[in-house]
Amino acid sequence: MLGSMGAEASNRKEEAKTTGLPLPGGSRGSVRSAGSDSELRQMLDSLKSSKSPAVINYGASWCHVCSQIHPHFCRFSNEFKNLNFIYAHVDECPETTQNIRYTPSFHFYRDGEKVDEMIGAGEERLHDRLWLHS
Repeated sequence: MLGSMGAEASNRKEEAKTTGLPLPGGSRGSVRSAGSDSELRQMLDSLKSSKSPAVINYGASWCHVCSQIHPHFCRFSNEFKNLNFIYAHVDECPETTQNIRYTPSFHFYRDGEKVDEMIGAGEERLHDRLWLHS
């Protein structure tokens, strides 16, 4: 019995790695999700050319802390409408996220340049950082 439970958990972990952290239905807000390196590169290029302020949440479905902060990130995208919100799963974008050492990591962009970084979670802490950059 224990063997099948372990295999089941392993299968769920593998499935989560390939599908990314699901964006909660209804609370997705205006979060765009990068499902590949090319999509993330395109989003980063778009940020540089548009010079719009943005925040990128680098996370993973297997990361417990990422799973806890992600619904708040989605909710905040409805509150801070002048910021572009992007989610990048580190396993789905391995080339463009190779320098991400901790999940979750939040990178803040202004005028096409990275201006700030927040590592870790905390709803109030993230809210304050988003307010600062909005």
